[in-house]
Amino acid sequence: MSIQFIERKAQELVYYASEYLRSHLPYSELHIFIWDTLEEWEEVRNHVSKNISTKEKVFWHVIHQLEYWPDDALRNHKELRQEIQDCICFLKGINAVEPKCVGIRP
Repeated sequence: MSIQFIERKAQELVYYASEYLRSHLPYSELHIFIWDTLEEWEEVRNHVSKNISTKEKVFWHVIHQLEYWPDDALRNHKELRQEIQDCICFLKGINAVEPKCVGIRP
């Protein structure tokens, strides 16, 4: 069940994060998406395996970064933006190299 959740939500995360980074989506909408995702996770988290895939680690890392950093840091910190962009590319399957990130389940 968690695999399907991550696959579905990773596609949505790629869309929301990409639109936000292009300044086509306000931070408030990104924030709502993240909290909706966390609420949905609560419904499936009791039915997940103990194993966590690389894709899931990257997914949770991006969620954390987007929620942890304030809007101005996400928009202006070049290294942070590049890190998130690298993770988005990985989630899209564009880059087969695993990003250097630590993602854990909430």
